[in-house]
Amino acid sequence: MVPGDETLSSTVEPDDSLDLDQQICYALSIAARGVVAVYKPLLAPLGLTHPQYLVMVALWQHGPLHVKELGMLLSLDSGTLSPLLKRLDTMGLVSRERSTSDERQVTVALTRRGESLRRDAEEVHAQVVRRLGLDTAELEQLRDVLERVKESVGDAPR
Repeated sequence: MVPGDETLSSTVEPDDSLDLDQQICYALSIAARGVVAVYKPLLAPLGLTHPQYLVMVALWQHGPLHVKELGMLLSLDSGTLSPLLKRLDTMGLVSRERSTSDERQVTVALTRRGESLRRDAEEVHAQVVRRLGLDTAELEQLRDVLERVKESVGDAPR
């Protein structure tokens, strides 16, 4: 063998921290896609996509919100949120009303139809929990850990 012609694999020990299964981003990405995939067939009968469902959940929880507040709650920019709201408005699930005192502010509120959809959506959560196969304590622990991750990356440059 010619000196300097050795391959890295034969001379350097692999760095386990660079193994794919050691990457937090990989595990989170795969898990997130999987969980959203669980929601998809459950939301289809409601006529909602997963992002639309999250908007509805926020409104069911908080009531009417300014678009800016909704965007902050869901970590969505206006370019992403506006088409979602327009579609939900077209579907008759929400109303959007511009403030008379400040035309830049738009309040989003549930319509009666949007409110009534909540009863059907309540079963979605229960079905997702069953599909994930985690008990209540595990789900709470997972949510708590993910909340800490969200907080720690909240100020990260994008």
